[in-house]
Amino acid sequence: MRKHDMIHKNEEDQKCLFLQKEYFCLRYNREGKQRMYEEFLKQIEDFIFIEDKPEKADVIFVPGNGYPQMAAHAAELWKEGFAPYVLPSGRYSTVLGHFAGVQDLAEQYGGNYETEWEFLRTVLQKNGVPEKAILREDQATYTYENALRSREVTDAAGIEVKKAILCCRNLHARRCILYYQLVYPETEFFVCPSDIEFTRENWHTKGEWIDQVLGEMERCGGQFHKILRELPADSEF
Repeated sequence: MRKHDMIHKNEEDQKCLFLQKEYFCLRYNREGKQRMYEEFLKQIEDFIFIEDKPEKADVIFVPGNGYPQMAAHAAELWKEGFAPYVLPSGRYSTVLGHFAGVQDLAEQYGGNYETEWEFLRTVLQKNGVPEKAILREDQATYTYENALRSREVTDAAGIEVKKAILCCRNLHARRCILYYQLVYPETEFFVCPSDIEFTRENWHTKGEWIDQVLGEMERCGGQFHKILRELPADSEF
């Protein structure tokens, strides 16, 4: 091989090696960024989308809302014998000043309801839960108050809540368990959420869903921060 050809070949080899290095660097960066992105999503999902396998409990809680899915899920759990009572809670949002209306499956559960509790009771009854198994709390106007007033109801009824099932929307699972666990510190909770609009797997695929999930994270921090500051200095929390 002539000297000129050898020099040309070395240059080509070096160029090829350089391109290979560039390719692997780009691929590593892309894969590294993808792994970081997936880990970022997982951390958000682990925080927001809590879900437990239900176990035998003393009561099933259903925080106030206008969707029937959570109460319907609670009814199924009640019929399967997971708890003797269901306690839906809620008057209506203080922002609106009235019940917001049925948000889904209105053809099945539509009606003129004055409170969230009244609506949730109807869903429970239509799904086979008798009146005697449904406890009443129709004054709460936000999630923390759902927990506080539910505690008043169970205490007044003499129900010792050692274990409880919490049927809420998937998006609200973290906020609900924070509040209910704060009010029932000795209780073991099993969060059994219902998927509304999106799931743990696809929430990040649509802009408005991303806004809802990240907005919920902000609310968890903002609202719980306020609650913690209002607790007595000698509180265990």
